[in-house]
Amino acid sequence: MDSFKTAKFGIGQVVRHRIYPFRGVIFDVDPVFNNTEEWWLSIPEEIRPSKEQPYYHLLAENDESEYIAYVSEQNLLPDESGEPVRHPQIDEIFVVEDGHYRSRDDRRAH
Repeated sequence: MDSFKTAKFGIGQVVRHRIYPFRGVIFDVDPVFNNTEEWWLSIPEEIRPSKEQPYYHLLAENDESEYIAYVSEQNLLPDESGEPVRHPQIDEIFVVEDGHYRSRDDRRAH
């Protein structure tokens, strides 16, 4: 029987990586690892995360560039800097209101 862990972070939340110097806004969540075996094996074994946890798709940035990242829950922390994420795809996926990222697919009234 499969048991899925409830995701700790949500769509539109800004997070940072626990080890590496990048941060980003979450745009999708997989309840468990859903990438290629090759990708997973490319992570050094001593820091390779478990597949049995939520994985997050981020519009990510570091000091040099913006990119898409795929990160395990155990390697994320909330980003409390209050700084906006500068990724060029932000406006395609989110509406930014008062520093918060709300999915354009979110049909709730604002």
